[in-house]
Amino acid sequence: MNALVLATELAKRPVVTLGGEAVAQIKDTVFDSPAGRIAGFTLSGRGLLAGPLKQSLPWSSVHALGRQAVMIPGREALAAAGVVVASGEAAQGDVLGVRVVTDAGAEAGTVLDVVVERGGRIAGFRIAAAEPLDPRRRSVFVPREEVLAVSGQALVIPAAPRHLVADELPSFTTQVEMYLARQAAPRPGAVREGGERTW
Repeated sequence: MNALVLATELAKRPVVTLGGEAVAQIKDTVFDSPAGRIAGFTLSGRGLLAGPLKQSLPWSSVHALGRQAVMIPGREALAAAGVVVASGEAAQGDVLGVRVVTDAGAEAGTVLDVVVERGGRIAGFRIAAAEPLDPRRRSVFVPREEVLAVSGQALVIPAAPRHLVADELPSFTTQVEMYLARQAAPRPGAVREGGERTW
């Protein structure tokens, strides 16, 4: 799995060309929830007094998401502001701060952050946990695979997702890797390539 990063940590990260020119900084991350990916970023100028730019950065134009900067091939990678905003979750409302409810109708908390892989895939959500979800933890991580639905109004999770809940990012990373490995493993009785049966 790619290294994981919180979407809020991307805010104010510089956008730098491969030639070393700093052209902007990240303002907001825009999500395409149905696709489970980052759609792109809205941008602001560099510096304390700089405001929003009339340009955005589609994810398809990102060369690399590094620890210190977002790398792009050149200035030509930037697009009109509406290109990214109209394509993702921002068109329906921001996912940060939305209610989290269980499929049984119980309030489970609110979304604090989105966990993304460096390849742009949404890996999960950091949630301010209400007591029905986990009375021992103030915030928890829930993998995207456990989420039943997400929109600008609510995120719906199973009533009992605790077998995949973690309270800090490193253990969340490990749990998601184990979950994905279990999902990829052949089920007992399945037929492998070549006709061999697994048990």
